[in-house]
Amino acid sequence: MLHLSRRLINLKSVYGLYVDMKNIFFVGTAGCGKSTLVAAYKNWLDEQGFDALLLNLDPGTDILPYDPDVDIREWVSTAEVMEEYGLGPNGAQIVAADLMAMNISKMTDVVNAMRSDYLLIDTPGQLELFAFRESSKMTVEAFGKESSMLLYLSDPALCKDPNGFVTSMTLSALVQFRLQLPTFGLLSKSDILSDEERDRMLGWFTDPDSLFYDLMEHDSDPQTVVGAELFKAMDSMGVFGEVRGVSAKESTGMAEIYAASQLCFYGGEDAEPGEIDD
Repeated sequence: MLHLSRRLINLKSVYGLYVDMKNIFFVGTAGCGKSTLVAAYKNWLDEQGFDALLLNLDPGTDILPYDPDVDIREWVSTAEVMEEYGLGPNGAQIVAADLMAMNISKMTDVVNAMRSDYLLIDTPGQLELFAFRESSKMTVEAFGKESSMLLYLSDPALCKDPNGFVTSMTLSALVQFRLQLPTFGLLSKSDILSDEERDRMLGWFTDPDSLFYDLMEHDSDPQTVVGAELFKAMDSMGVFGEVRGVSAKESTGMAEIYAASQLCFYGGEDAEPGEIDD
């Protein structure tokens, strides 16, 4: 069931306007903690007096740590696709991703009938299903690129060594290039890292020279040659920059996410809770 509750209002007919909700897409590789961070940030916004809707775009998930206001599984389910088309899990996920785009107008109709400050969008667990298919661009455009931003979650398990870190940065750059949205980087699940590990990874984000030095220390590894070339390409494009460590478990970094969204949507000025743009 869709949990429309008190927010289900046809604002165009009642108020003569649409609410300019701000859309925040949570994107990252499988297991990076997108869903738990969506839940944590929603709770933080509630505490600050802001209203936020939760949209699940993963048709294959079984359990969510939050109660979605809008759920793609109302229209498309990976399990149902497997049964109907006789596909395995991987093939069903691809078909479901394309079917999601075919049903996007139904989701946007429901969302546009709701009144809220923010729409927090939990994307599919498999990064490639959302970022690298044409259906993802259609989804972003349907919700409005001018009112949207990306939060890219880097998984610390992938970022612990220089080569893995460069891989993660490459994926982040590709997602930003594909979707053409303002992007803010996050080091997810920072609570599982030691202070030394966290400081080293955050240092790599802000000081490319230190990353290159650490990368070159592994010059006997064939991966390093590729990693060094990827590093040079990203450095020349200005990919490196400020990234924040966040933890859904400890609810840290939420204020930094909010500050990034304000910079993106309002030029750095705080929006008032319940603020509606005419």
